[in-house]
Amino acid sequence: MKSLLRIVRIFCHVFRIGPSSPSNGIDMGYNGNKTPRSQVFKVRKIYDIFRKVRHKRGKFDNACLHSLETSLIGCYFDRCEWFYEHLHSGQPDSDMVHRPVNENDILLVHRDSIFRSSCEVVSKANCAKLKQGIAVRFHGEEGMGQGVVREWFDILSNEIVNPDYALFTQSADGTTFQPNSNSYVNPDHLNYFRFAGQILGLALNHRQLVNIYFTRSFYKHILGIPVNYQDVASIDPEYAKNLQWILDNDISDLGLELTFSVETDVFGAMEEVPLKPGGGSILVTQNNKAEYVQLVTELRMTRAIQPQINAFLQGFHMFIPPSLIQLFDEYELELLLSGMPEIDVSDWIKNTEYTSGYEREDLVIQWFWEVVEDITQEERVLLLQFVTGSSRVPHGGFANIMGGSGLQNFTIAAVPYTPNLLPTSSTCINMLKLPEYPSKEILKDRLLVALHCGSYGYTMA
Repeated sequence: MKSLLRIVRIFCHVFRIGPSSPSNGIDMGYNGNKTPRSQVFKVRKIYDIFRKVRHKRGKFDNACLHSLETSLIGCYFDRCEWFYEHLHSGQPDSDMVHRPVNENDILLVHRDSIFRSSCEVVSKANCAKLKQGIAVRFHGEEGMGQGVVREWFDILSNEIVNPDYALFTQSADGTTFQPNSNSYVNPDHLNYFRFAGQILGLALNHRQLVNIYFTRSFYKHILGIPVNYQDVASIDPEYAKNLQWILDNDISDLGLELTFSVETDVFGAMEEVPLKPGGGSILVTQNNKAEYVQLVTELRMTRAIQPQINAFLQGFHMFIPPSLIQLFDEYELELLLSGMPEIDVSDWIKNTEYTSGYEREDLVIQWFWEVVEDITQEERVLLLQFVTGSSRVPHGGFANIMGGSGLQNFTIAAVPYTPNLLPTSSTCINMLKLPEYPSKEILKDRLLVALHCGSYGYTMA
């Protein structure tokens, strides 16, 4: 088994080889060897294969499979580092979001109209300077720095899917979003889609997480991966089942009389749309049904929102070259953009530092972690946002949380206790300033007041 793992690691390495510099004018595709994406070796598939082998033949024990899985995950994190190394090639200190020296480079936005004002200032900003660093200031507020930038990304990611702009619609599961085929009701929709692409591209460029999850098909569009009929389930589960039924059954003698055309909504009116030239007169048969299913899928999942996709990618590619982002699949892209959806408290504890007199064994610290265990998942997210400015944990867990000058662990600092004193934070250094409360009950009460009343808004501490 050890030799097998060694072979897997070699495959992981060989098929991640890329150019020494991504700016040589050549599109190196997925792996730097001009290999078409469809032919690129996917290490995730190796693991799936060996899991099936183990299930059917019992060849590998749990320890071996765990070791194999670890090696494959390691390849993903290595690819993340390779991605950022080449993305930031030639950019000084571009592994962090830093404050531009020139006051004119600060993005000055209105909190009460953050989407529109941010769209305006970003469209006028110098793209090269935005790649090197971002500084944001809200009108009427003094705060500026890493924490404010993270809050800006966090709020904008929610605004992007705000139904008032009609850009995205919720998927069937209610947790992910898909471009709205009727977004044209907003006259500025394509400009806003371009802006949405810029924000996600900027966030990825600067390792900032966004509080939004898209459908798998939209991640595929970003990556240039073709959609398939299974992706239809995200917007219409029943229709996806019908397509599956067509593929699974012999339709020769059913008299369905399907043609290569479908009725669809075109600017508010139902029209018959051909799936290919002359499709209205071409019958769907047992021999060509697979083509029909694929073309229907492409119509509903791609052609119906092609202008929106194009506008989004125009903005996204201003900061993220397509040849680099294609290093990942749709699942990994979600992880890169949005981090872990759940908060692992044990990992949080493991990667927390203490200062100003606190130590892990102190009674107040023990009470604090007991409170974190007791509160809801939503309140844990509020706590994380309160201290770091972001509501998501980066891939790799709490050990990879970024501060104003690079990696910066979550930190708890001691503050002398006075009655009614609430916890405060310094988001630029991921620091929670926790008073030395006399009881667990008071600590929990004051902490929850701070979380529910003070999650947004910055002043100079």
